[in-house]
Amino acid sequence: MTGDTEKLAVEILALPATMRAFLAHKLISSLEEDAEDDVEAQWLAAIDRRSQEIDQGHVQCRQAAEVVRGIRAKLNAQRRHPSGS
Repeated sequence: MTGDTEKLAVEILALPATMRAFLAHKLISSLEEDAEDDVEAQWLAAIDRRSQEIDQGHVQCRQAAEVVRGIRAKLNAQRRHPSGS
């Protein structure tokens, strides 16, 4: 940390609790916004990658209803025959 940052921290810590809480909220919110931007960028990259895989024929798409039926069948089978029994 630089001297200026240390000095600022000392000044902020001397403020009343309500002001420190306000500043803490603002700082945390700014970090969350950065994280949200990063997550959105990752989702967009994943969408682009998956779209290319579909366009190139590397991935075979299925109807959502078919996928849900398959998942339900697997869950029902697990309920009937739990592992370790």
